[in-house]
Amino acid sequence: MTPLEHLNARLSIPGQLGFRANAEGLVFAEIDNAQATASICLQGGHVVTWQPKTEARPVIWVSSAAKFAPGKSIRGGAPVCWPWFGPHETEAGFPAHGYARTVNWEVTDSRALDSGETELALALVENEQTRAQWPHRSRLEILVTVGRSLKLNLITTNLGDHDFVIGEALHTYFEIGDIAEVRLLGLEGCEYLDKVENFARKRQEGGITFSGETDRVYVNTGAECVIEDAGLRRRIRIAKSGSQSTVVWTPWVEKAEKMGDMGPGTSGQGGWREMVCVESANALDNRVTVPAGQTRRLNVEYSVEPF
Repeated sequence: MTPLEHLNARLSIPGQLGFRANAEGLVFAEIDNAQATASICLQGGHVVTWQPKTEARPVIWVSSAAKFAPGKSIRGGAPVCWPWFGPHETEAGFPAHGYARTVNWEVTDSRALDSGETELALALVENEQTRAQWPHRSRLEILVTVGRSLKLNLITTNLGDHDFVIGEALHTYFEIGDIAEVRLLGLEGCEYLDKVENFARKRQEGGITFSGETDRVYVNTGAECVIEDAGLRRRIRIAKSGSQSTVVWTPWVEKAEKMGDMGPGTSGQGGWREMVCVESANALDNRVTVPAGQTRRLNVEYSVEPF
């Protein structure tokens, strides 16, 4: 029995969950229940897509030019940034946003819930490279619950005898009609660091609209956010706990063209116009200490409603 056959034999759920591999050897969990569909790549513990059955378009966006290959980050979905956010403090050669999104994770459990949702548990598989970059005994898990809403619980456990500090984020890309027609609510009055302007510290006045490159880390906020999308006539609600930072990002034209994996959107324009990142995080001012023997959780729930 191949590893994929073994995975399907142990953890598939008839009529709800199965596993497949692509031509490059990446394995995906495919969920299709009465409430929603979703695809999760085992590399990175990475939710690639999520679409409730009530929606004509996905809620989680993935680029039409995304690369699905070993060791490559996927443009779109909900990448896991861990154990640091942004560049490493001292090692320029270490990957931005940590290594969690490009290494293998294993499925540890799957369940069909009485609610009709499907639950999948994954844990990061350590290797020599990860241990060299993160010399702390730890365990990273993600619990994915797929239904009318999408719940992601990122769980860090300190298995060692000394405290350590982490930065983390669920770097989620949301599918929208057009970036110029959306408004993000929930961060009014919050302080943020503006990465486009050399981390200038500012305060948000009113709702957030977009007319150029935006890359902001809102700090000291556990607020729920709502994306109001006039184009697709829906609201995407982002509720979180265990997170004190919210990152808001759109690359806009020039940066998107340099990336090479944004791809075209459904309207023929650049794919960047049809996505916005609203990331639940603990970053910069809000990095967290995980005491020896303790567990920290970052929890988010995404839901969608008519606008």
